[in-house]
Amino acid sequence: MRRGPWAVVAMAVLCAALATGCGGGKDGSADADGSSGTTPTPSATAPAPSSSELDELNRLVDGAESAADKADSDAANDH
Repeated sequence: MRRGPWAVVAMAVLCAALATGCGGGKDGSADADGSSGTTPTPSATAPAPSSSELDELNRLVDGAESAADKADSDAANDH
């Protein structure tokens, strides 16, 4: 299925959000063996994200969903 430019934008936003720390890893650096390790499970002692961080993630997700919806609509109109 062909996707429009909005699908590319949505994917770029999602990748940027994941690359900037949404994964919850240590600092994005590799372990001594060169692997990135696994993402730890949140614990009772892990700090909760701030409301401003959650707001920013919600805006990113909303923007990505909107762009994906637009791309789907554009693709449907192309046929």
